[in-house]
Amino acid sequence: MTDDQRTTTQRSGTERSGTERTDAERGGTERTTALRTADERATLTSFLDHQRDTLAMKCAGLTTEQLRTRVLEPSGLSLLGLVRHLAEVERSWFRNVLNDEARHGFWKHPDGSFAEFDVETADPEEAFAVWRRECDHARELVAAAESLDVLGRFGEEVFSLRWILTHMIEEYARHNGHADLLREHLDGTTGE
Repeated sequence: MTDDQRTTTQRSGTERSGTERTDAERGGTERTTALRTADERATLTSFLDHQRDTLAMKCAGLTTEQLRTRVLEPSGLSLLGLVRHLAEVERSWFRNVLNDEARHGFWKHPDGSFAEFDVETADPEEAFAVWRRECDHARELVAAAESLDVLGRFGEEVFSLRWILTHMIEEYARHNGHADLLREHLDGTTGE
């Protein structure tokens, strides 16, 4: 198999009887391999998909309560909060900046401030469905773009699709580092 073929690595979840299963477990067992010899768009999108898959893998096999748990006090981070946050980031950069859709956030407080990290009663099934839908829409927008030089705007600021993809890889990589720590504290699971 060549490096520029898209491949996935199987990851197995931990079996737990009698615990609530989530969409995260059913969908987090495969990971995209970042391409090594492809063109720029394929390389960037494979790196981004690898990071997306890593987040799903970090959440796989956990119960609703585990996904909601904030294990690194005083931080408000939880795995479910990260999934909701990254759904918002996908929406913001791809729908709003790149495609000028002017979509509002999914989770907001009554005063309009973002509430993605407030997960005490949040539904993991909803969060993962929204996140996956935003990732799929982002993939469609990237595939349809004429080139990586296509421009998006946020107010007066201008961003190329190339910059957006690079930023998204950085965003996921940073938060996947958080996810590593959260998962290890939850159940001792470590690894890439």
